This record gives sequence, C-alpha cells and structure tokens, in this order.
Amino acid sequence: MKNLAVIILAAGKGARMKSDLPKVFHEILGEPMLTHVLNAVKGLAPQQTLVVVGHRRDLIMDYYKEWPIKFAVQEEQLGTGHAVMQAKPFLRDFSGTVLVLAGDVPLLSEKILKELVNFHCKNKAAATDLTALLPDAGNYGRVVRKPNGEMVKIVEKKDASPEELQIKEINTGTFCFDKEALFLALAEVKAENAQQEYYLTDTIEILCKKGLPVYAFRASDPSETLGVNTREELIKVEKFLLKKQG
Repeated sequence: MKNLAVIILAAGKGARMKSDLPKVFHEILGEPMLTHVLNAVKGLAPQQTLVVVGHRRDLIMDYYKEWPIKFAVQEEQLGTGHAVMQAKPFLRDFSGTVLVLAGDVPLLSEKILKELVNFHCKNKAAATDLTALLPDAGNYGRVVRKPNGEMVKIVEKKDASPEELQIKEINTGTFCFDKEALFLALAEVKAENAQQEYYLTDTIEILCKKGLPVYAFRASDPSETLGVNTREELIKVEKFLLKKQG
C-alpha cells in the first residue's frame, strides 16, 4: 500500500490506569500495547508510520528507536484532532490515504485494517470511520446516521443527547482519510465541547457538511475494536488475546 501513511496516537497519560507510565506502554502478554498496534500496521507496508507521543515520550522513543517509525511530539494534550495536526509536517510531500489509529486499541488485526483501507479506497472516500455494534456502547462516541444510512457525525458521550446515547453503533477511534480532506477538516475543528479539546471525530461532520463522501465501515468482530482505559480493561483484553492464541 504505497500510497498509505499511518498515524498512531500515543501521547496520552491514561489517568485511569493509575500509573505514571504512558498509557500505550502498559503491557499485554509481555509487550507494550503499542507494539501490538505497530505489528498489525506492519503488514500493510505503509510508506511511513508516525507515532504521536507526549507524556513521558522519552520512554517510548527509546524503546522503539530501532523501529522504522518517526515520532511527532504533542507537547500539550489538547485532544485527538490536535494530536493528528502534529504529524502534518511529516506528510508535506505525501499524497494518498492516511490511516489513523489509537495506540490503546491493541486487538485490531492486519486483516480488518486491510479491509478498512480497501473499502475506503474503493469508495474514493474523504473519510471512513471503523465502527462497531456493541450491546452496551458505554463511554464510546456514538455514530449518528441519516435514515438512509449515510453518516452524519460522531458525537462523544459527554456531548450526546439522551436519544444519541441510545445508539449502539460506536466509533472505534480508527479512521481512513484522504490526506488533503483530513487537514482541510482539521483546520476547522474547534474546542467547543465538554472537554474543551480538538476532537478528530469532528472532522466527520465537517466533511459531511462540505458534501464530501464519508463512510462508516462496520467491523465484523466488535471484540477487535476494544480500547483500554482502565486496568480492568487491560486484563480483559489480555484474556481475550490468550484465548485467541490458545
């Protein structure tokens, strides 16, 4: 996939992990969470892989110094949209598809990522969100669609109305973008939300309003899209991986 660049968001502290380690540095089966994500991405053979680091970045940069990746630094954690903006200088001469992933979603397989990228390219989309259907959508952002199935926006839980909270389709934090569309939309993202952060998810509504083609691609196996925010979730993901390997 020569016209593919990958951005992995790995700057967060993860306060709910009750540790000073960067969130993505917590181990699953003896490897940092981030390694699982990097290994899934490796099979796509991207033109370049960028990891956005912030909290205790020295740890991450030293650990992966032999890996074929570059690091973009997010000095202040001002949200996922702001994190992706830090990768922009590295992509100045790149044109094509940008795959954005969260470093704390360690179960994604190479297979599902290939399916997402192929779907995005086939549909000539400005953006494609990897979504999943969960019986309990919990703290995840909800995917809002028109009656005809077209995507309208992603709304974060803290900003969702009671009706939107009933939605079972969630945003997994994994996206494909056309590079130009991504940075066009990010330039318009504002921090007008409960967290006062620049959300990457807001790019979906911005691109929809511009009439650009935006799609949702639903994961066939929702368990692959599980994120890790707490130690309990870390244990749950580790058990799932052990079962898968067994």
